[in-house]
Formats: sequence, structure tokens, C-alpha cells
Amino acid sequence: MTESDALIGELGESDILRRILALTPAAEGTVIGPGDDAAVLRFGGDVVATTDTLVHGPDFRLAWTGGRDLGWKAAAVNLADVAAMGARPTALLVALAVPNDLPVSYVEDMARGLAEACAALAPGCAVVGGDLTVSDVLTVAVTALGDLEGRPAVLRSGARPGDVVALVGDQGAAARGLAVLFDRFRADGRPVPVDDAVLTDAERADVVAQLRPSPPVAAGVPAAEAGAHAMMDVSDGLLLDARRMAKASGVTIDLERALLGPDPEGALTGGEDHPLLACFAADARLPEGFRVIGRVLGAGSEAVTVDGAPHDGRGGWDPYQDWDDTRG
Repeated sequence: MTESDALIGELGESDILRRILALTPAAEGTVIGPGDDAAVLRFGGDVVATTDTLVHGPDFRLAWTGGRDLGWKAAAVNLADVAAMGARPTALLVALAVPNDLPVSYVEDMARGLAEACAALAPGCAVVGGDLTVSDVLTVAVTALGDLEGRPAVLRSGARPGDVVALVGDQGAAARGLAVLFDRFRADGRPVPVDDAVLTDAERADVVAQLRPSPPVAAGVPAAEAGAHAMMDVSDGLLLDARRMAKASGVTIDLERALLGPDPEGALTGGEDHPLLACFAADARLPEGFRVIGRVLGAGSEAVTVDGAPHDGRGGWDPYQDWDDTRG
């Protein structure tokens, strides 16, 4: 049996960290990397910082999610938040709370997934440190840092009446993938491993979108450079997040159903794809990949409408209202 076949509880903290760090390369801005009390990084401007936590149960299931996918997703959701501020992602800090009976190979795969996501979505960004502790519930907390490179941050509160509302990235696939997992891969109410062979190509793509999202991280800086007035990561559903932008900006945002693709309702209510939602001046030249999906109307109502009318239902994901631990 190799060390990778061992369980977490059979190795010490130093050995586990050594194995993780061996699989994560250095970030471009690293002055002092892992191994001291803190990392030292060099940036050219103001720093953006964000954090997100994935907890077994409400956020992922081990039966469905391999270590590589979990590491990728933990990085991706944070990189998208950095991009939404118009910053270039530079470094990740990863804190793991790991059960003793989790295989070491699963944690090694998480490290590989973190490294793969950084390389694919934000080249030059990497894990620079973090923490490791024991817990009955597998939990991954990632803090992401980003460099604004002298630009002002793009906030969600800057939308102006007359702006066009634009989106870059897919919306709706991850929610469809989650529905496939809950509908097709449970037995006696508990999750069971995914069998790719029984999925159609479309279903397989949707499941991948849920387990391994690919947000348009590279679009954040061009949007800032093009003068985006407001921007945010759509993590909890277009309706819910657009309402957050409308409230922060004190405006009404009107979305056009015909511009939301072949599954408009899924685009409105589905979450976890992590596209970027941005508002630009009406005469602005949109960066590559952005497509107009609506307009910003007058100030004051702090609401979202669809084709000029209120949309039935709240839409989106709120863990305090939507998490149901009886679903297995």
C-alpha cells in the first residue's frame, strides 16, 4: 500500500501538507511561499480579496464529486468573484477540514484540481498557503486574492439608467446538471456514483457544468477596461443576483426573455454556472463574449423585471431557505 492509499488519520499534518504542496505550483507574485507563518506576495495595485466555503452536504456530495472536481470547483467559484471586481486573480489560500477516514488520494486529487483550475482559468494564479485541520464534515474554504493593476474596482452598485445589461458565460446548465444528479443518481434517498454510460451527451455536459464549472474568469479585466459601470458573478441565479445588483445600484433592471438563449427559465433561475453580469454605457463596445440581455431603467424601484413585468417566484439559491438535508 502506498501513502496515497492511506487514510488521512494515518498520516500526520506535515506529511499531508507536503503532499498537497508538491502538487500546487507557485504563483507569479510569490515572494515567500508556503512554509512560514504567512505568504508574502507582490502586487502592482490595490488587492481584491474574497472567500467561499464548500461544505459536504449543501454544496457537494462525495458520491458524485471526485477530489479533482472538488478542487477545481473550489478554485473556480472564487476566481469568478475576483474577476467580477475587474481584477486579475493572483493567489489562493486554501483551508481544509478533513475527516480522518478520507483517503489521502482524495486530498491529493483536490490539490491537482486546484492547480488545474488555476492553470486553465487564471494562469499565474496558484495556491500560496492555507490551513489543515480535522473535522467530521469535509469542508473546503478558499480565499482568493486579485490585483486591480491600478484600475478602480468594478462594483455591483454602479449600474446607471440607460445602461445595457450584458452577460458572458453559460447560464442554466449547472442547475440542469444538479437536477440530473438528484433525479438519476440516488438510491433509497442517498447519492450513488454517477454512471456516465446512461447519460446523453447533453446530460453529461450539464453534469460537468455542475461538478466542474468553467466561469469566464478572463473576461473580468477586459470588462473593466471597457468601462463596465457594474459587474458581479452570477452564482445564485440570474434573477436573484440581478436583484442584488439592482438594489445596490438603486435602479430597475429589465431582462429580455428572448435574449436568454434556448432555456430562458433555466437561465433566469439556475445557479452555479458563474457567468459575469455587467452593465455598460449604451454606446460602449462590449468586450468579446459579452451579449446584451437587458437594460437598466429608471432609478428608485430596486427591482428586476422580465420583458417589463414582474417574474413569478424568487428564483435562485439561498442556502438558508433552500437547503434540505432530507434530500440525502
